[in-house]
Amino acid sequence: MTSTVRPAFATETEEKRPGRWLALSVLVLAVLLVAVDATVLGLATPYISEDLEPTGTQLLWIGDVYSFVIAGLLVSMGSLGDRIGRKRILLCGATAFGAISVLNAYATTPGTMIAARALLGVAGATLMPATLALIRNLFHDPRERSLAVGIWGATASAGTAVGPIVGGLLLEHFWWGSVFLINLPVMVVLVLVGIRTLPESRNPDPGPWDLISVVLSLVGMIAVVYAVKEAATHGLTGVTAATALLGAAALCGFVRRQLTMPKPLLDMRLFRRRGFSGAVLADLLTVLGMSGLVFFLSQYLQLVQGRPPFEAGLAELPAAVGAVAAGLVAGRTARRHSVRAVVSGGLAAVGVALAALTTLSQSTGYPILGAALLVVGVGAGFSFTVTADVILSSVPKDQAGAASAVSETAYELGAALGIALLGSIVMGVYRGFPAPAGTPAAAHESLGAAVQAAATMPPRTSTEMLAAARDSFVHGLHLASGAGAAVLLATAAVAWFLLKGQKLEGGLSV
Repeated sequence: MTSTVRPAFATETEEKRPGRWLALSVLVLAVLLVAVDATVLGLATPYISEDLEPTGTQLLWIGDVYSFVIAGLLVSMGSLGDRIGRKRILLCGATAFGAISVLNAYATTPGTMIAARALLGVAGATLMPATLALIRNLFHDPRERSLAVGIWGATASAGTAVGPIVGGLLLEHFWWGSVFLINLPVMVVLVLVGIRTLPESRNPDPGPWDLISVVLSLVGMIAVVYAVKEAATHGLTGVTAATALLGAAALCGFVRRQLTMPKPLLDMRLFRRRGFSGAVLADLLTVLGMSGLVFFLSQYLQLVQGRPPFEAGLAELPAAVGAVAAGLVAGRTARRHSVRAVVSGGLAAVGVALAALTTLSQSTGYPILGAALLVVGVGAGFSFTVTADVILSSVPKDQAGAASAVSETAYELGAALGIALLGSIVMGVYRGFPAPAGTPAAAHESLGAAVQAAATMPPRTSTEMLAAARDSFVHGLHLASGAGAAVLLATAAVAWFLLKGQKLEGGLSV
């Protein structure tokens, strides 16, 4: 991905920093860790469901509370890194991430697990903005920066492949907590190597870190996303409406405060740039359209098709392979054609692939699923790589942390909303499956609970119950895939117009 070279920033003539590629390897290690952590949860969900026995709502919270918290704190943590030092906040956050992973691994109740995931979100909020901001400050040459961001994005995609495979292997030999403990050795390497190789960088004149703005951002993001989730699951109630109003008021207060502060946490004037706003919106809607499906895909592979965890992890590999390959060539492709062609084309490809998944059944052969996942990976790799570089290169170096945080906030907010909305579609359809007499009420909470309940039922009844439960789950997956496809195709059209004229250095501006 590359960037629009604007006169304000075109005067950067800093020499190429020695050791910048070794430093990049440390940054992508942090990205790999976050990506692995996000993907292993999907594989571990059936085991967590069996062991901790969460309700359907609790299971969704386990899946999306990490995204809720991280979305609420990313802007604040990105701005904090600009102020106290991006290297410092990255290494502190990495240490905390490793320690809290232990708490996740040894959670004994759904409530403890939800709390542990929330704390992991606090630590995770320090990592992603810092990595992108440090890339912005390590690589001053636009073409090198484009390649660096491509490697950064490809590593995140590789993590989606490594996570399910390593997680599946662990789940076949150890208990589900082991998928969180793999974070520890990665964090040790990251901290030890990062101390020696990463340069420190910060905004030389940042202004104070405004705690009122931090609270407004956190309350606003969490309240709004929570309200959407609850409305999608239980319908609009007085409490849900009040929560939504509270969140909207907090976010409005945050924006108004930023506009009046001489040194804001987030410079709202960034959104006046059509390319910046278009890239952020494209990221948010893309992740929203994909995330609900991704969250339930591992359950489909394991609980509907009966694949063991390691095989289910391998089955998801084409998406990551496609994303890695596309990410590495996205910048060059965008220069040769245009930013909007690459982004819109990638999003349209993902939309078509999601539409194809509406044909899934319990007996669908892997070639169809694998081909669809490959197209999803390629399309997402092109889109995310280019939009991330557009966002990163639209700001001066001193504001890199806050701008990176906006990019990651769009991603995490999209993930939370996607799981809440599309996930609620799946669970809403699933809960209504026609169950034979004697089916425990818990079987309607999740497909994992139904599989667990089947072990205690008479053979004939359990077979009938599981068949009905799986049919309803797949039907819900069809509706979620169709909704995701519609969102992606609409986003492709919006991106075509919003990114008009946006270009990467040496590329086309059509």
